[in-house]
Amino acid sequence: MSICHVVLASSSPRRRDLLNLIGIPHEVRPANIDETMRPREAPRRYAERLAREKASAIAGGDLDLITIGADTVVVVNRKVLGKPSDAADAARMLGMLSGREHTVITAVAVSRGSKLCSAIEEVRVKFRRLRDDEIEAYIATGEPMDKAGAYGIQGFGATIVERVEGDYFAVMGLPLARLVGLMRDVGVRYRFGELATSIDQTSAD
Repeated sequence: MSICHVVLASSSPRRRDLLNLIGIPHEVRPANIDETMRPREAPRRYAERLAREKASAIAGGDLDLITIGADTVVVVNRKVLGKPSDAADAARMLGMLSGREHTVITAVAVSRGSKLCSAIEEVRVKFRRLRDDEIEAYIATGEPMDKAGAYGIQGFGATIVERVEGDYFAVMGLPLARLVGLMRDVGVRYRFGELATSIDQTSAD
C-alpha cells in the first residue's frame, strides 16, 4: 500500500472544510472548464458532467494521485439556479425558494489513473417563508453571492431552512458517504482519517 495525494478540483471553501472534517489532507487546484449548461440537458446529467470534467481536467496518470471533482445545482419548478450574478439576482432566487421545497443535486467524481467514477446525491430542502426585509438582510451578509441557489445551509442560511430530506453534506456541496464509496471504487482505502491506495486498480473490488 502507498499513501496517496489528493487534489480537490474546486475552489469551494465548503468542500475543503468537509475534506478537513473527515481528515483527508488535500491540495486545492480549481479546474478551469466551461460550465455552460447544454440545450435540453437535464439537471442531474449537467451536474454529473461538470463533476467528471472537473476531475478529468486535473487528473494525471499517477495511481497515487486522487482527484475529486464536484458540482451542485439547485432546482425549483424545473428551473436550475446557479450562483447569483448580483444582489438582484440573489433576491430573485431567494424569492423563488421562499416557503417552498426545492431539490439540491450534488454530483461528485473521483479520478485515479485511468479510472473515473461518479455518483449523484439528490436532496429535498424546504425553506420557511421569507419576508422581503429578511431577504435583503441575508443578501447584505454576502453569504448568498457565491452559492448555488443563493444560500448556504452551513452559515446564516441555516436559519431559513425548515427541513432537509437527504444528505446534509450534499447540500453543503460534497456528499461524504458517496465520496468514500467512489474512492473505494478506484482502489483507495479510507479508514477514518487515513488514506492508502492499492498497487493497482484491480483491488478496488
